[in-house]
Amino acid sequence: MATRDELSEFLAGVERRAFRQAQFAARDHDAALDIVQEAMIKLAQSYGDRPAAEFPLIFTRILQNAITDHFRRTKVRSTWMTLFSALTPADEPDADPLAAVEALAETPGTPGAGDEVERAQIVAIIEQEVGRLPERQRQAFLLRYWEDLDVAETAAVMGCSEGSVKTHCSRATHTLATALRARGIAP
Repeated sequence: MATRDELSEFLAGVERRAFRQAQFAARDHDAALDIVQEAMIKLAQSYGDRPAAEFPLIFTRILQNAITDHFRRTKVRSTWMTLFSALTPADEPDADPLAAVEALAETPGTPGAGDEVERAQIVAIIEQEVGRLPERQRQAFLLRYWEDLDVAETAAVMGCSEGSVKTHCSRATHTLATALRARGIAP
């Protein structure tokens, strides 16, 4: 059984990565905040009494389900809004779906301003390209390489076979490598 402190510590440690993953999926800052908050509340309410070692896998699955639910709700809303939009004129253009994302955590040493700007630009390009991946490839890539889950855990979270996870990850890495090379970023 996890203590309240263990649950709080887990949530504090996972919030930034969860937000980034939700933001890649939803491509909306506010929706990503809502998705992460919903997932955290559900973990605390429904699974807070589980052992702390189970939190990462449970939370990842809850987060993926919250992202899927968000898209389902968005689809229903957009259907109705499309029907109603014929009755009212559009007053505002759509907001930019690709919001700027913070640069990676600081590295040891003090880089110059030019280095920081260059790094921020490269990170933004990489995140943009990750956001362009098909949903299942993006999901597998983020879970395996950003969340550092193994193949079996990723397969359990995604609800597919380990072979599918490997295929999605391979395709994602090849697509990203090609896209980054085309934009002048070499490994």
